[in-house]
Amino acid sequence: MPETALEGIWERFLEADIDTPQMVWAPYGGKMDEISETSIPFPHRSGNLYKIQHLVFWDEEGNEASKRHISWIRRLYDYLTPYVSKNPRAAYVNYRDLDIGINNIQGNTSYRQASIWGIKYFDNNFDRLVSVKTRVDPANFFRNEQSIPPLSS
Repeated sequence: MPETALEGIWERFLEADIDTPQMVWAPYGGKMDEISETSIPFPHRSGNLYKIQHLVFWDEEGNEASKRHISWIRRLYDYLTPYVSKNPRAAYVNYRDLDIGINNIQGNTSYRQASIWGIKYFDNNFDRLVSVKTRVDPANFFRNEQSIPPLSS
């Protein structure tokens, strides 16, 4: 990430009309580069320098406070777009981001719909995980907002 991008992040943090913007940068490399991206579901290994978690907390109640904080974090997300992974923009499943898509409430989410977030979280491992889900839980009993659907759903 170029220095100008870091300066832009600082500007956004200092100008924020919110109390607690945060970023956590977790460095990658070392042993992580030695583990194949297909060894486990987590694929973001070789070639990734770090993982960035960006978040904001607030104690204020009401829709206006929620809108202000969520709007700020979404603008930061948009600002980071040219400086982070691309095609697809990757995401870390333990930092779930419901803005990238969610399952249908009835649980009948298609493979195509789930691949929107599934590929961002699992890259090329997504198809293998769908295959396992189809064999182990074909009725899709175990699910959440962004779970992997079986092919039968």
